[in-house]
Amino acid sequence: MTTPSSSSIPAVRAIVTGHTHGLGAALAQQLLSRNIAVLGLSRSSNPTLARSYRNTFDEIKLDLAQTQQLAHWLAGEDLSRFIAGAHCVLLLNNAGTVQPIGSLEQQTPDAIAHAIGLNVAAPLMLASAVACASTGGAERRIVHISSGAGRQAYAGWNIYCATKAALDHHARAVALEQNPLLRISSVAPGVVDTGMQAEIRSTSAEQFPLRGKFDELKRNGQLATPEQTAEKLIAYALSDAFGQTPVSDLRELA
Repeated sequence: MTTPSSSSIPAVRAIVTGHTHGLGAALAQQLLSRNIAVLGLSRSSNPTLARSYRNTFDEIKLDLAQTQQLAHWLAGEDLSRFIAGAHCVLLLNNAGTVQPIGSLEQQTPDAIAHAIGLNVAAPLMLASAVACASTGGAERRIVHISSGAGRQAYAGWNIYCATKAALDHHARAVALEQNPLLRISSVAPGVVDTGMQAEIRSTSAEQFPLRGKFDELKRNGQLATPEQTAEKLIAYALSDAFGQTPVSDLRELA
């Protein structure tokens, strides 16, 4: 695939969810280092980025699992002001949760609602808002951070699998609409060494029978770093190849 420099797509503005840690923080930092303005959406703030990129970084504290809170924010003008004048708007739907882990009878209604709000409702709401925001003829590029769990079922992850599969199918359906100003792909980034991985390794084998596999990946140094993954993901998102396949795996891209 052809990987452009940060200047080959003029006036890119990026929205990154979950920008305060892990892959989201790496994505935000690397976009900013390319002189791409970033709007971060998360429950907490990222003071390191705020200090280092005063002119090109902004953030909004939002609990993305609370759909009414997100809907209220989207009804305001913050998003429109941020993307005004952009030639390309890049949305990276990164925020998510692997909880609740465990069999169906171990899950609570609140935990299920929280996961669906954060993993499904928020990305779809933001995608719609970006697609219809008034920015003239600006191109929109929407990246759902998916998972192999959306394509392969795992015991103990029935909610996580279902929510990631929802993102994949959303991207497939949106791609069929053939909007000439919109590209979308639901991208599985591979196994990344983040807090989510630590959370998985702290789960009992009773809750998640495949936990030992993730212990082994960590022990053998087979987890990608957030920085490595962010670099590949941004290169893909800004490339000519992005959007040609609505569901993709970062590990399989040339």
